[in-house]
Amino acid sequence: LKAFYIIISAIVIALTSGIIFQFLDKRNLIERNNNVLEVDKDFSILEDIKKRLKGYRISLARLKTDLGGVVKGSISLSNMVLWWVLIGMGLASLVAAYIPPDIFSNYMGPTVLGLFVTLVVATIIEVCSEGSAPLAFEIFRQTQALGNSFVFLMAGVVTDYTEIGLIWHNIGKKTAIWLPIIALPQVIILGIIANIIF
Repeated sequence: LKAFYIIISAIVIALTSGIIFQFLDKRNLIERNNNVLEVDKDFSILEDIKKRLKGYRISLARLKTDLGGVVKGSISLSNMVLWWVLIGMGLASLVAAYIPPDIFSNYMGPTVLGLFVTLVVATIIEVCSEGSAPLAFEIFRQTQALGNSFVFLMAGVVTDYTEIGLIWHNIGKKTAIWLPIIALPQVIILGIIANIIF
């Protein structure tokens, strides 16, 4: 149930943020993306899927090629992500071994103060979401505050200064500024709700 809460909350934040960004885009309050592909008005995703599926011929050679692509992609993805997960596991182990449990319960517990301390820590140490996951669940293990773990996972992404910097450079400064303004309150509210429910 807790895992579903995290997943559904992340989806809600993504959808809500996307809708808000579309609203801002229509009002010209953020920069326009100049790299847009124009789509015909009568284009149908379902019809396109049907057309592609009709053109796909199942054969042993085709399945072998497809499976090879999946394996290559999986290896590439794991090479990119696995190191960050290992770093996160190492950091979580160090935190568990060397930070006294009362620091967690006093400063990162299921309180408003704990939520904001978690937010600050997430902002400072966010490097990779996958690498942050072991730390987030070490916070949960020490505090039993699911909302704080959720805030650690999500706020790290929302306040990641490298990602905000990339948005600033590639899209524009208004879009980069709006990202934490739109997403962070949602993360905090859903974190508070998680602490109340769980």
